[in-house]
Amino acid sequence: TATVLSDASDQQLREYQTSLRKLKNRASTDLQQNVYQNRTQFIKISKDAEKLNEDMRALRSHMSDLSASVSNLSANTVVPEARSSFENAAVRTRKQTNRSSVANLEQIYNNQLQTLWKEVEGSQKFLPAIPGRHVETEQRRWAELDAATWKPKQKVSLILLNDHLMVACEKSRNRVNPNTSSMAEAAQKVSTRLVAEKCWPLQDIDMLDLAPMGNARDKHEMANAISIRCGHESFTYQSERSSSTEKDKLLRKFRQTSEELRRLLRNDTDISTKNKKAMDFYSTRDPTIAKKTDLLRSLSNSNDRSEILIDVDGKQKNLRWVEGQIDELDIEVALQHFEDAVRIIEKLRKLAQGLKGNAMVQDLINTKIDGRASTLADLVVERLISTHSFSNATKTNIAWLVRLGFEDRARESFLIARSETITKRARQCIFEGDLRDYIFQVSFVYFTLMRNTSDVE
Repeated sequence: TATVLSDASDQQLREYQTSLRKLKNRASTDLQQNVYQNRTQFIKISKDAEKLNEDMRALRSHMSDLSASVSNLSANTVVPEARSSFENAAVRTRKQTNRSSVANLEQIYNNQLQTLWKEVEGSQKFLPAIPGRHVETEQRRWAELDAATWKPKQKVSLILLNDHLMVACEKSRNRVNPNTSSMAEAAQKVSTRLVAEKCWPLQDIDMLDLAPMGNARDKHEMANAISIRCGHESFTYQSERSSSTEKDKLLRKFRQTSEELRRLLRNDTDISTKNKKAMDFYSTRDPTIAKKTDLLRSLSNSNDRSEILIDVDGKQKNLRWVEGQIDELDIEVALQHFEDAVRIIEKLRKLAQGLKGNAMVQDLINTKIDGRASTLADLVVERLISTHSFSNATKTNIAWLVRLGFEDRARESFLIARSETITKRARQCIFEGDLRDYIFQVSFVYFTLMRNTSDVE
């Protein structure tokens, strides 16, 4: 460039400078347009991804409901067998659910646990009372098999709850009667008592049917056996009944209960994840919201922030519409389209004032708008300071600040800029020995600029 311009004239230098300015302005315009287009596409893709995530969550819920319905249909086709006291209580509970309140249902569940603690020694240590815990089914006449010899070790009962599986072994006690003389007659055997031995959460175990695993010789012997695996441990149990109905019923009930528990845990996880995403979404996008813990907590406790409806010109809109308006406002501020940005802020402020019955949304909109209005006011003040000598531009800038609610800031910035200009122009007056002429120059500068300042209405 130095070689090209070494022999250039003043006119060529001015033309070259003009062309460079045009290239700079064109590059700046192209950059703003690219930012606008990329931001618009990014916002659209983000909304599509969020909608797809909600659709996948709904599809997962429908698939779980379908699986539960198929399991219930299969259970209804089984020939009914004799039920234990826990299972009869569970059946009665389900029948009474439609005509009982939640409090009554919790009372019934509590009575089930009280009966379980009374009949199974040590069960309260494994299964304390929590809301919603209840017995699904209980089967006796099972035997625990030795892992090496496949011989019965002890008689057990399998008790399936909505969140745990407990194994209770049968133990008997002998009571001595002091009124008898013979030791053989004194020892009287009492009835067996169930003692809690093992208890696992349903999400930590797998229940396998061992019937298909046996060969032709011992297939008949293992037809009623199951294997329960928890981590690296494995336990084998066999039903004492000749029919495999009890085993099939237990397996089916276990799968159904485990699937329902997984669905509940998944829903809790989804809700927790959604709340965390909502907090991260607002706190990272608007740092001012991160300081308002009450507002973030309210947003997290709401079931679905996108379904909170507000009335806009007689039409129901959700928070996604508000986010779209905020995105449009950010774009207008970035492109320095001040009139459009001020218009959007006025529109959202008017909307927030009309939301008297929804304090959370009102606080959310006001928080978002106040931060962006302050940013916009900074840009307008810079424009006001740089163009305060032009009457029309000054009036326009002050009008924008007044509409944004920064009247005091507009007045202070304008007067400070004018004072600096008056001081600067007065210092440019040079005293050349004639005091009268110097005083006239300074007075002319002061009064002329003060008059021009007062002309701005």
